[in-house]
Parts: sequence; structure tokens; C-alpha cells
Amino acid sequence: MTRRGEVLRERARFLRSFLEGPGRVGALLPTSQRTVRATLDMAPVAQARCVVELGAGTGPYTREIVRRLGPDASLLAFELDSALARQLAAEVTDPRVQVIRDSAANLEVHLDGRRPEVIVSGLPFTSLPGPVRREILQAAQRAMADDGVMLVLQYSPFMRKELERRFRSVRRRLSLFNVPPAVLFACRIPEGAR
Repeated sequence: MTRRGEVLRERARFLRSFLEGPGRVGALLPTSQRTVRATLDMAPVAQARCVVELGAGTGPYTREIVRRLGPDASLLAFELDSALARQLAAEVTDPRVQVIRDSAANLEVHLDGRRPEVIVSGLPFTSLPGPVRREILQAAQRAMADDGVMLVLQYSPFMRKELERRFRSVRRRLSLFNVPPAVLFACRIPEGAR
């Protein structure tokens, strides 16, 4: 299949999941490659021993993380949608990658004591109920390495204040070439928060 055919198939799969559960899937289309690269450029993925991805979807971040991941590192990609998780596991067969069909709030259960240096979230936080959003953010904070960074992609700036309350440092970038335009955040744990 041509690259264009793969892109169209991925978009159709993503759109189908959006229509089946718009609260779980935050956009009509997968994140653009330019936005994926801009997001991952905000963290030292290549130096990380453990990376966690929340809301892997059709895998645009997963594939780019794999390209950057060190040979002895691991990636745990969480996806709640069973069809997307199955398809992603079938397509990304790298032994460093584990696709997990579970809520991001349960990420600590799957870490086996590891502390991810990078957590990448494509979850639609503004669409999630408040308690679910808080539970996921708290789980990520508890799990993340002391010098870790959480990358958060959103389609509105509304999460900025909540992220700033939770993290010592929140850097923000805009990705205007994504459809829709995206807001990218790089968040670090507050000092003494553990």
C-alpha cells in the first residue's frame, strides 16, 4: 500500500473511532507529523529509559517515539478504544513497545516499578469529566521520574491553568499547521511535590 493509502486508512479508522466515542477521541483527524515532531522535540525522548504514551490512537506519536527511542528503552502505549489498540498492536511490532488497552488512570499498575522520564498525552482532557482528568494527571505525576517531563497536546488553551497548578514549569507552543491547530505543553513536576 502507498503512503497516501496508509494515511487515508489511518484517517478513516480515526474518524470512525471519533464518531463512536467523541468524548474519548479528541479530534476528527490524527495529529499531523509536523505537530508530533514539534511535541516530541520538547523532551529528551532519545535519553529516556521508559516512555509512556496516553491515548495512542492510531499511533502517530507511537511511531515517532519508536524512531527516537534508545535500544534498551521501553514504550508503554495506552489506548482505551479496543479497535484502535488492536490495530496499533498489529502494526507496531517493535519489541520495545507494549500496547496496553486500559485507562491512563491505571498506568502505575503497568509500570512494574519503572519511572518514565517522558509521558506523552494526546488525551482530550477538556472533554473528560473533571474527576477522570484529575485522576489521570495525578497518576502521571506520581509515576513520572523526578526529572521527567509530561508532554500534553490539546486543541484549546483551557488546560493551561490546571497544568500550571500541578507542575513546576509549563512551557507552551502552538502548532498552527495541525487540523485543528494544537496547543503543546511541556510540564515538569513541582519541586518537593513527592
